[in-house]
Amino acid sequence: MNELGVHILMEFSDCSVETLDDLKRLEVVMEEAALASKATIIKSVFHQFAPQGVTGVVVVAESHLAIHTWPEHGYAAVDFFTCNTSMDYLKTYHYLVDKLHSKSPSYTTVKRGFIPQLKEADGV
Repeated sequence: MNELGVHILMEFSDCSVETLDDLKRLEVVMEEAALASKATIIKSVFHQFAPQGVTGVVVVAESHLAIHTWPEHGYAAVDFFTCNTSMDYLKTYHYLVDKLHSKSPSYTTVKRGFIPQLKEADGV
């Protein structure tokens, strides 16, 4: 059985502090990042924290793209979950590296939705 989805966990360090604390800019960047991989945007919700930081999610037909920032550390965590396993999430990743001005980016890909095949010996 193939996976039902792919979850990409992105780490962006050494980022632009100004960008990480700019709600309006981040919302635009995240929507453009979703479109870079051909995702279909449904709705975005973003929140500015005091004294700093932003969290937000772009809900897409294929699932979601979310961000949480720590400007005081120059760090952003982004996760992109998609049920479209052929979607080019690397376009989103590279777009965010550029727009967040990250000098130390990385990502991990996790396949989601594997259902183990049960055997008759397992009581099924």
